[in-house]
Amino acid sequence: MAERVEKAIRIILADASRLTTLGIKQVLEREADMELLMAVTDGEEAVARTTELEPDILIIEVDLPKLAGVKATQRIRREVPHVGVIVLTADDQEQTLFDAIRAGAAAYLNKDCDPAELVDTIRRVRGGQFVINEKIFSRPAVASKVLAEFRELSVYGPGSSHVFAPLSPREVQILDNIAQGRTNKEVAYALAISEQTVKNHMSSILRKLSVNDRTQAVVYAMRQGWIKGPDLPT
Repeated sequence: MAERVEKAIRIILADASRLTTLGIKQVLEREADMELLMAVTDGEEAVARTTELEPDILIIEVDLPKLAGVKATQRIRREVPHVGVIVLTADDQEQTLFDAIRAGAAAYLNKDCDPAELVDTIRRVRGGQFVINEKIFSRPAVASKVLAEFRELSVYGPGSSHVFAPLSPREVQILDNIAQGRTNKEVAYALAISEQTVKNHMSSILRKLSVNDRTQAVVYAMRQGWIKGPDLPT
């Protein structure tokens, strides 16, 4: 077991599988900057303990008894929004990713991921990053669906406009193309730039969208007219 540092990343794990819980516990015990506060087995308890203890990170399985992981994430993001939520799934489907995005999860991982990826994700989420953004924009169908839904939203919290980092004109172009469901290669062709340039701009966009809740950031971008979103049937 690694010797704990003074300000270790405090973690709660919510998973119904004892085997998965044991495996993740062993991974975390090897990291000096991580501390597993407790492991719970259902969504209701995950919400209760996370609200009570306010950890830095909650790692939560999608398929939990009593309250599903995505619904638990929604409640936690509403009640203790400073807690970073990492959603785990054994069945990596686009709808599950979309639901996790809508719930406000900061990251989305397959339960078969490499332990090093889990550790890296925990540190990045603790640092304020929304790692899940990378998965949104690596799947154009999901990006298009996300932006289509956000296009319909019209309610904003007071004083929200000052928290979002502005996008450059080129970043707006790229984001708008991604919103139409185009791949990086297709965006590069449409804008007569290299695919690597698209990737570089996307990295910048993701950092800016991660400044605050990426859902609100996309909604704000659309309301400001930076991007129009996908062409939807009337």
